[in-house]
Amino acid sequence: MLDFFTIFSKGGLVLWCFQGVSDSCTGPVNALIRSVLLQERGGNNSFTHEALTLKYKLDNQFELVFVVGFQKILTLTYVDKLIDDVHRLFRDKYRTEIQQQSALSLLNGTFDFQNDFLRLLREAEESSKIRAPTTMKKFEDSEKAKKPVRSMIETRGEKPKEKAKNNKKKGAKKEGSDGPLATSKAVPAEKSVVPENGVELSKEELIRKKREEFIQKHGKGMDKSSKSTKSDAPKEKGKKAPRVWALGGYANKEDLDYSPPTTNGAPEVAPPEDINLIRGTGPGGQLQDLDCSSSDDEGAVQNSTKPSATKGTLGGMFGMLKGLVGSKSLSREDMESVLDKMRDHLIAKNVAADIAVQLCESVANKLEGKVMGTFSTVTSTVKQALQESLVQILQPQRRVDMLRDIMDAQRHQRPYVVTFCGVNGVGKSTNLAKISFWLLENGFSVLIAACDTFRAGAVEQLRTHTRRLSALHPPENHGGRTMVQLFEKGYARNQGFDVVLVDTAGRMQDNAPLMTALAKLITVNTPDLVLFVGEALVGNEAVDQLVKFNRALADHSMAQTPRLIDGIVLTKFDTIDDKVGAAISMTYITSKPIVFVGTGQTYCDLRSLNAKAVVAALMKA
Repeated sequence: MLDFFTIFSKGGLVLWCFQGVSDSCTGPVNALIRSVLLQERGGNNSFTHEALTLKYKLDNQFELVFVVGFQKILTLTYVDKLIDDVHRLFRDKYRTEIQQQSALSLLNGTFDFQNDFLRLLREAEESSKIRAPTTMKKFEDSEKAKKPVRSMIETRGEKPKEKAKNNKKKGAKKEGSDGPLATSKAVPAEKSVVPENGVELSKEELIRKKREEFIQKHGKGMDKSSKSTKSDAPKEKGKKAPRVWALGGYANKEDLDYSPPTTNGAPEVAPPEDINLIRGTGPGGQLQDLDCSSSDDEGAVQNSTKPSATKGTLGGMFGMLKGLVGSKSLSREDMESVLDKMRDHLIAKNVAADIAVQLCESVANKLEGKVMGTFSTVTSTVKQALQESLVQILQPQRRVDMLRDIMDAQRHQRPYVVTFCGVNGVGKSTNLAKISFWLLENGFSVLIAACDTFRAGAVEQLRTHTRRLSALHPPENHGGRTMVQLFEKGYARNQGFDVVLVDTAGRMQDNAPLMTALAKLITVNTPDLVLFVGEALVGNEAVDQLVKFNRALADHSMAQTPRLIDGIVLTKFDTIDDKVGAAISMTYITSKPIVFVGTGQTYCDLRSLNAKAVVAALMKA
């Protein structure tokens, strides 16, 4: 039994709606639009919302969306056939009204489709009930029964005919490829049918004789050619001068002097602009945008602008006109080869394999049936659609603005709490220190909670960061107020800190006891922001980590509405060049934004994500 079936335009106008069991379809359809259609996640034509399963189909030629909803506990096999039949009949019946492409005509149009829909629904339900009886396959119908009995009998010591033929072919190739230097293997002497002077030669003697004849004809030329290939250059005599390596010995003792230069016995003081380079993340503590361009980009662009000398004018003209689509609608067959190349390209750029398949499927659903211009190529159209989808994925529906949220918490006179979680070795403590420095630059006081009591040296690492951050922002520069402090053990006193950063121990996503402890920590402390710290080096592993962390937080939480991951910190971004696929995989699987990107080892190596720069690096060949 269906809950509802609705047809609406991509502009948001509902053309026709069927109400079944459900009272209203507004909530599920709005969730579908918000989470799938607007986020370019149309790789799968099914969507689950609470207790309902929604299946949809896009008509890109007329900009229509067909959606059917039913209870997810039901298995309705006729839904796909129903939605195809309704799509075909509705488009053919109201083609004139839809082609006018005006909202007023759609509003004034009358789409009396109730009787047609009920007829199609009844036919689909009946077709699912009528099934051909399954009969067992008889032996006479199998391929084995068609073979004669003699062909299936194998005598001991004999080889099947096919294998014998293959072996003969292989033996013939080996005999033909034997050169004059090949050595003969001992074979059993068999009588040959070729007589010579009345005496039958064995097979071994015949092969030896043919080899000697071949050597007499071609051996001399081969010897000359082999001698001529030898190098006539005389060898250098004597020992070369010893090479001095950078990590080896030094000739002068001045090379070992790394002390700072002095002027009249006093050390020179670094200019103030060098200190600013160390301390500043940007003017006023602002995060700079991520730059994914490499040093080779400029040279590549210059080389690409040069015309090819080997390609003629006619060849270039025909190559340009080869992929044009002359005002026709795109089909799956037109895009198949281009999408295959795009999928392989995404996987090579470190996008998870499943995510790459879903992205290409989403682009195919978006472009199928769309009418192209006269001078538009399939490759450029698919590439542009994929770029738009990737940019939309990297800009999720919820954007995290920490500075605004911290100021809102200040107005309510409470600290803003952030919890960091992730697997081992991804850089949680290091990037927590970078975020602390960024907050200090913006004038907020920070309390660092060292909750990683498992790893040796974890508390000492945060203590070192706290000491260095305190040196960069001493209390005397802030009216005697302590700007950063480490909380190791005991009970924290209310000292009016603006932000509390909680560092947790790293844990693998499959460790159930540790994931239960993490869910309890988040449930009890109720942080304002839960950040997952992940590496930019991983591919398919990023999907597994995020899915299992989110699932563990939901399953092991004691709250009625469990807290899940709110954002992502992507670390080690400076080690991957243009293989930026992990950013796509993480945001696609969770719909959560990448809040920070770590790009180095200093406190100022913290960036905000630039979606267009990441997509440009991802699409670069």
